[in-house]
Amino acid sequence: MTDDYLARIGQLIRDARQHRGMTQSQLAEALGTSQSAVNRIERGNQNISLEMIARISEALDSEIVSLGYSGPMHLRVVGGRRLSGSIDVKTSKNACVALLCASLLNSGRTVLRRVARIEEVYRILEVLSSIGVRCRWINGGADLEIVPPAELDLDSIDQEAARRTRSIIMFLGPLLHRMDHFRIPYAGGCDLGTRTVEPHMSALRHFGLAVTATEGIYHADVEAGVAPKRPIVLTERGDTVTENALLAAARHEGATVIRNASSNYMVQDLCFFLEQLGVRVDGVGSTTLTVHGVPVIDTDVDYSPSEDPVEAMSLVAAAIVTESELTVRRVPAEFMEIELAVLEEMGLDFDRSAEYAADNGRTRLTDLTVRPSKLEAPIDKIHPMPFPGLNIDNVPFFAAIAASAQGQTLIHDWVYDNRAIYLTDLNRLGGRLQLLDPHRVLVEGPTRWRASEMMCPPALRPAVVVLLAMMAAEGTSVLRNVYVINRGYEDLAERLNEVGAQIETFRDI
Repeated sequence: MTDDYLARIGQLIRDARQHRGMTQSQLAEALGTSQSAVNRIERGNQNISLEMIARISEALDSEIVSLGYSGPMHLRVVGGRRLSGSIDVKTSKNACVALLCASLLNSGRTVLRRVARIEEVYRILEVLSSIGVRCRWINGGADLEIVPPAELDLDSIDQEAARRTRSIIMFLGPLLHRMDHFRIPYAGGCDLGTRTVEPHMSALRHFGLAVTATEGIYHADVEAGVAPKRPIVLTERGDTVTENALLAAARHEGATVIRNASSNYMVQDLCFFLEQLGVRVDGVGSTTLTVHGVPVIDTDVDYSPSEDPVEAMSLVAAAIVTESELTVRRVPAEFMEIELAVLEEMGLDFDRSAEYAADNGRTRLTDLTVRPSKLEAPIDKIHPMPFPGLNIDNVPFFAAIAASAQGQTLIHDWVYDNRAIYLTDLNRLGGRLQLLDPHRVLVEGPTRWRASEMMCPPALRPAVVVLLAMMAAEGTSVLRNVYVINRGYEDLAERLNEVGAQIETFRDI
């Protein structure tokens, strides 16, 4: 941008900020930057990206600032580059959204440290703000403060934001303690095929919740005095189902036993958070949880969610497919054990540091250094299992890894109806993947990746897999409409660029 345009944009930003009655410091806090940076922007003395203009526009609720900013975000990838150095794993997306929903249990002030600044989090924050919860970024935008009102205004819920995240379903557990009747929109999120919410309803009926669905809305009625009379047996060992049951049990006075519970990373983080709220949870890490609930939670709590094992797997896969030496720091060791064992069997050369504690004091972390390796296809098929098995969300990354290995690899993604289909998008980049049925893909390697221009798959993990293959392909690729990646990853392109990638964010203007 020219100096003249920078000055004009800066003046627009200043006028919009003053119209909103915000100080430069308040705007800086909303953006996660410094007051001096906002001052430079408003004076036209700092280059400003379209993405930053969009964030300022959102913070100021001003369409004027969004002039010239329209249409979806795309990525231009110059591939064939080696990565080097080190990169840190960010906090868990799935833990953060669960903790945001759990903040509704607490009448006091909740502070969450190093919350992932991703679209999925933003959607939940928009929903929370619309019903009266005060949410603000603090400490230079690193942390998040949540303070609920005495009474929630569910009639004003941001339905558009709610429908763009599946996490809205986890409002049911906390809300059933706060009101007898309420409505929330249908859950959204990735396009992964049919995903029934019946397991949620089955678990929450034990607490008196009855839900009817009409015209895109869940209508919830809560019968007072209903409490679990026997252990709750979940009909599927799902993460969000377990979390919803935990959230409902947290404010049920007495002991609630939850069987066939997920023991995955985000569930454990939620249990650790509930303990900070004064709720004792026995059996964390197992499939039987006993929750000793308390009827009233009114406490100021400060909690640090742990790092994301799926992002860690993404970064390890990036190093593998680009044949790079890269250190991935702050990897949740406990939730990567099977993945690392499979990669070792395939011939991956890597080192692990000594383990150390995450900021929550409970999760074990390690640093991984991955080196270029000659990989062989695994003897057995790649398939997910509930924790401590291979993580469901890490399965797609093995499509790109298997395509880099010698031989045939069968990937069986039995959980989701459509996700395996999206993995065949790698064929556009030179991959040789044969779809055997909606759940099974046969991958032939090694692959000579080639550049291509294509639309982003509508599911988060397959979309990142395509991006990783583009990073490995010689030449320039374009991945269009990457909103789904921004749902689950914070500044992924910029962070990969810091270790040697060449990825440019752009929009059609």
